Amino acid sequence: MSRAFVKEDSGDGIEELPDLPVSPHPNYVTPAGHAALKSRLHEARTEAATLGPRKEEIEARQRLAILRRDIRYLEQRVASAISVDPAAQPLGKVAFGALVTVIDEDDREQTFRIVGEDEADPENGLIAPSSPLARALMGGREGDSATWPKPSGAVELEIVAIRYCDQ
Repeated sequence: MSRAFVKEDSGDGIEELPDLPVSPHPNYVTPAGHAALKSRLHEARTEAATLGPRKEEIEARQRLAILRRDIRYLEQRVASAISVDPAAQPLGKVAFGALVTVIDEDDREQTFRIVGEDEADPENGLIAPSSPLARALMGGREGDSATWPKPSGAVELEIVAIRYCDQ
């Protein structure tokens, strides 16, 4: 296959153009013609080195690619969203949207809110409903025990409080 019909990425985010066609005939040149070719090559290399590719342009194209990817993801997430009003959840029972306070085996108190996957931030107490902790807590009531399966071993928790946003 001729290289003239192949598009490639140069690795810097800029698509390579197809090669110019090269004559199949021997490349005979005069000394002046040879000097002119060398001069044009030098000028082209110099201009290419000074023009770039400009880092800012590459970064802008890369950022745009990331944004487009994120937009596709977010459009899908918005279209498939099922809105759950925490205020409509059953009182006194752990369900989606609950703010749950637990005490562990060492009498340490922690509070977690069960939120959507895109909101989850476990370091700040926001856990996804599919997380092992949320699954252990779901359906529980104040005073119930829950077993949190952690990689370091199961932890027994006691549910001490359940609230929802407007409670």
